[in-house]
Amino acid sequence: MSLHYWLRAETHLNEHRSPITPKEAAKLMQAGIQITVERNPDRACPDADFTALGCTMVDAGTWVDAPSDTIILGLKDIPVADFPLRHKHIQFAHVFKGQDGAEQYLNRFNQGGGTIYDLEFLVDKNGRRHAAFGYWAGFAGAAAGLMAWVAQIQGKTAQAISSYADTATLIAELKADIAATSKQPDALVIGALGRVGTGACDLFTALDLSVIKWDMAETASGGPFPEIRNHTLFLNCILANPDTPLFFGKDDISKNRTLRVITDISCDPTSSYNPVPIYDDVTSFSAPAVRVAENPPLDVVAIDNLPSMLPLESSQDYASQLLPLLLSFTSDEDGTWARAKAVFDKKSTAAA
Repeated sequence: MSLHYWLRAETHLNEHRSPITPKEAAKLMQAGIQITVERNPDRACPDADFTALGCTMVDAGTWVDAPSDTIILGLKDIPVADFPLRHKHIQFAHVFKGQDGAEQYLNRFNQGGGTIYDLEFLVDKNGRRHAAFGYWAGFAGAAAGLMAWVAQIQGKTAQAISSYADTATLIAELKADIAATSKQPDALVIGALGRVGTGACDLFTALDLSVIKWDMAETASGGPFPEIRNHTLFLNCILANPDTPLFFGKDDISKNRTLRVITDISCDPTSSYNPVPIYDDVTSFSAPAVRVAENPPLDVVAIDNLPSMLPLESSQDYASQLLPLLLSFTSDEDGTWARAKAVFDKKSTAAA
């Protein structure tokens, strides 16, 4: 039986990205793969473009009634409910690291016989992810941090953030806003050599702003790092693990500092590995910053779907990375899909 991918409509607020665009849908269909697309006016890629290709168009949320052998393709986790899940799902599930509600979520798959192929765990034999939004998370995170800083200069906290049509529009707006302050912010980026850090540094470079780039060599001695306090913005761009040192803690807030905004792009405030443990919850597009200190102010930006600030460009980039895997789901030449399933099997068994 041929493959059948069902692109579901995302239900999360301010989520406009898509794991495939019409370009990838066309290539999948050329390979004999059936594509069903749920209508979604909020998706960066218009429904009309999928319709023009000959994709089967259906109403949002109808994936629950799709044939059992259909593979449900999405980005964010599906809505909380209690009915068993019987399909194979490709998505960012956020349930394999002990997150709140993970056991309930996994048991829905246990009850229905379904499977999660978590996009975060689609890795090669060396453990490197095949596809990632990291670059765009960094780029957008740097932008969001600058917006929070501009708002501070204006005597406010950051206002709601919207999505942008492209990077040129975002950069032009930021240039104008920064010029209006008559000040020149600078930044320190930790994790500057990775995908996330590269995106962040590229945004500062595009704005002709000074950025100091740190990576493993600069943090090997262990933290906290007083140098962070000497920059206007600090961006955490690393994936934390048990060996990650403390970068900036609560004791650092009261010390003399130039620092005004922290953008925690890794955005895992409830993790014991968090190297910036000075805030308790993620922020959002509607309320992008939380103030953790006054006199002088210090704001934290920690938005967990930053690439949706540039939904079309980030979707195009990500979809092009993911396409080879979608084409090879059945053959699974290098075992990527098998590795992802093994992670699910282990975690779902533990949850049972």
